[in-house]
Amino acid sequence: MYLILSVVVLSWAAGLAMWLGALLGRYENIASSWLEQEFRHSVMALGAGALLSAVALVLVPDGLEHLTMVPAVSSFIAGSLSFMALDILLQRSASSGSQLAAMLSDFIPESIALGAAFATGDSHALLLVVLIALQNFPEGFNAYRELSANSNFAASKTLWQFFLMALLGPAAGLIGFYWLAAEPQILAGLMLYASGGILYCIFQDIAPQIKLEKHWGPPLGAILGFVIGMIGLQLLHT
Repeated sequence: MYLILSVVVLSWAAGLAMWLGALLGRYENIASSWLEQEFRHSVMALGAGALLSAVALVLVPDGLEHLTMVPAVSSFIAGSLSFMALDILLQRSASSGSQLAAMLSDFIPESIALGAAFATGDSHALLLVVLIALQNFPEGFNAYRELSANSNFAASKTLWQFFLMALLGPAAGLIGFYWLAAEPQILAGLMLYASGGILYCIFQDIAPQIKLEKHWGPPLGAILGFVIGMIGLQLLHT
């Protein structure tokens, strides 16, 4: 019961970082135009760097550890094609949610991996919670800004949606705890599928929005986001 409670509470806490990022995005007009321009682009880059670090340092290495070449590559390509199809659908429906999709495609498989880590007694599970939360915060900011700029929903309603999305963490964590801890190949395929989708979102939607004329700070946000992933990976292996 203690392990189950840990999975539920900690995965939910990591998911709430999305809501906190969205909350910051809600109040991004409290200061000068710098907050609206360079800071917003820097946080967007931070999210992209965090996503890229999750793919390069966590999802792909763990996925390749349990799959041979053909199923690994197939899972990765299937993820990218699925997100391309979703992107086309969102564009045709005049909706914009690519960064939300990227955020959830990262959060859900990592929450599943978190649940599996608790089930197998992995001593680094708590550090994985921290890594997920550090990624979710800038991603929540970016996803909220994208949604608020392209939808007619009230800010309070959108924030409530982010708050409720945090519950996907416990749901995914329990799936990992009960069903996928003993199925490493299925879990690996899911991670690689998510990786393909995340990379598509980064290069199709997120990265093109980062550039800001006559400002050179935002790309450093991507470096910082990747460094966060590197630090988390080192902590997980100490």
